[in-house]
Amino acid sequence: MHQLILLRHAQAVPFSAQATDHDRALTPRGTLAAASIGRAMRSAGVSPDVVLVSSALRTQQTFTALEAASVWDEWPNIDTIPALYMATKTQLLEILRNLPETVRSALAIGHNPGLHELAIDLSGPRNPRPDLARLHDSYPTATLTEFLVTTPWRRLAPGAATLQRYLPAADLV
Repeated sequence: MHQLILLRHAQAVPFSAQATDHDRALTPRGTLAAASIGRAMRSAGVSPDVVLVSSALRTQQTFTALEAASVWDEWPNIDTIPALYMATKTQLLEILRNLPETVRSALAIGHNPGLHELAIDLSGPRNPRPDLARLHDSYPTATLTEFLVTTPWRRLAPGAATLQRYLPAADLV
């Protein structure tokens, strides 16, 4: 059994001609939201073995804010994966399927629309619990989803996970 945590990066500055999309930084509000998610993870005992982070500045800064909130009971293996930048749900699934079976818990920090689409696919039909059903409607910045995965990583597929938690940072304010 595995735990999969998906986290969309926190709020970033708008796109401008001065920087590429890849180099967009978090806003001060985004940094606070990421730290709030980090504290909520800590409070819930969510402590991944492996963290997969997109190479984009906003995902790196989201991870840094989580780290500053002392999320980790033990230091996870951290891997910056350029392919996570704007990855589709299919690309995300392939990255996750390549995790070793020894990984008990994995956190992927990335981007929409791929993360939202993957979360919907993994969870299957709309969950009857109102707090979890919201996943199908939106996946705002600094939103965390936690799944229980009962298959080997290599067999991760749509409907093969149970949604445990849907937590937008806005719910923490």
